[in-house]
Amino acid sequence: MRFYKEVLGLTEVRRGDMTKYGTGIRVLLQDAGTREKLELNWYPSGSPFAVPYFPREGLDHIVFQVEDVKESYRELLAKGEEAARVGPELTDGRQAYLKAPDGNWIELYKGGLQRDRA
Repeated sequence: MRFYKEVLGLTEVRRGDMTKYGTGIRVLLQDAGTREKLELNWYPSGSPFAVPYFPREGLDHIVFQVEDVKESYRELLAKGEEAARVGPELTDGRQAYLKAPDGNWIELYKGGLQRDRA
């Protein structure tokens, strides 16, 4: 939560605790500028949903559009976040990747989210 709220600047807009029903806690986060939302889920031991988690299994990465990839990348590294394999120097400043503390990769991307991935 610290990473998503303090480092990426998302705001918690809703939280639900369903642990008494055997599921878990869900937190809905939102970006102030774009109003885009991200839901994070946690399941306690014994929940049928509490399966072993392997980073990058099923979820490849989360993309955040930024104005300046190089500057955003430098700021996140200065806050102690871990670089992934692709930095802005390899993409002419168009994108870069960091590792979130939960193991997921975070992509910083300049430009619209509709892009050619051919």
